[in-house]
Amino acid sequence: MILPPATLGMLGGGQLGRFFVLAAHEMGYRVVVLDPDADCPAGRAADQHIVAPYDDYAALDELVGQCQAVSTEFENVPAASLAYLAKFVTVRPDASAVAICQNRASEKAFLQRHRLPHAPYAEIACEADLRQANPALFPGILKVARFGYDGKGQALVANREEAIAAWASFRHEPCVLEQKLSLDYEVSVVLARSHDGVVKCFPTVENRHRRGILDTTIAPARASPCLMSNAEELAEKIAVCMNYVGVLGVEFFVVRGQLIVNEMAPRPHNSGHFTLDACRASQFEQQVRALCGLPLADSRLHSPAVMVNLLGDLWYSSDAHRAKEPDWSKLLAVSGLKLHLYGKRHARPGRKMGHFTVIGENPENVLETAEAARRALGIRDD
Repeated sequence: MILPPATLGMLGGGQLGRFFVLAAHEMGYRVVVLDPDADCPAGRAADQHIVAPYDDYAALDELVGQCQAVSTEFENVPAASLAYLAKFVTVRPDASAVAICQNRASEKAFLQRHRLPHAPYAEIACEADLRQANPALFPGILKVARFGYDGKGQALVANREEAIAAWASFRHEPCVLEQKLSLDYEVSVVLARSHDGVVKCFPTVENRHRRGILDTTIAPARASPCLMSNAEELAEKIAVCMNYVGVLGVEFFVVRGQLIVNEMAPRPHNSGHFTLDACRASQFEQQVRALCGLPLADSRLHSPAVMVNLLGDLWYSSDAHRAKEPDWSKLLAVSGLKLHLYGKRHARPGRKMGHFTVIGENPENVLETAEAARRALGIRDD
């Protein structure tokens, strides 16, 4: 076990890293953040911020000199950097697991290899791969293999010619062509797995997206107990097959009542933010515990919850060219609503600036309250 007041390292300075810092501080740890952005949210909350690229080996050596263990909040941190750090300190999750999750082709191959349910797909490395792709993959979604998130680096393609044009627009980056499925709805599971194989799942949640970005999470999901249990079992199987240690998010499509694995995130997940207010321990406390070899905490839900993302668009709702702080009094007056702002200096459309969570006793009332608050703030449904 790594006990307080040890110093922990965090690669990545966004809101997920910030929540890790806050959870670690509450437990008595110091935290050093490494991130190239001098004004990142986690860096401002941490005990120390090393401003450097993730592949700067002098900076990695500085991190090693201060920390006993290192984690990440960002799947696109170079796996080679994690592997380098692991020569000197505890690193969780390890480089091999992150490498699988940060490349869609590797992720799909992993699912196929372990016979986990996934959408039909083809790896695209050249135009010939698109010319020869199975016609059943159309209509499909062409996705860049690396660095795509929140709907970026994706294109809906009706046929082969559209796919070729989209691939050209992605500058011929390696891609995955995935068959477009007719979805009932989407769910996700966030879990923590310890170094000795103990798994604690948070409840399966239901997710709604807007323009490719998570908009609303409903906890627990409005799904059958059987489906929710199956989702947690599949997520646990994924963690076991990767020998994963840390917090893992797994997104699923529900298609004709069946679960299809969409994506895996080797870190806390946006859809797990409700755990900050509605569970006995948050996903970030579990991340600290898994990293430090501590027993995992109780992950049970104590209150039904609905989480709503707050994007930078809100700052431009009255003037498309000039940012203005939203009127937070419309949220802070709502009973049972918890507002979390991430402290990002600049709002941009599509950028996650914060979220709010409504908790209560009755799931239907909680959802009604969250949707009313969402409308009052001016969040659109388009």
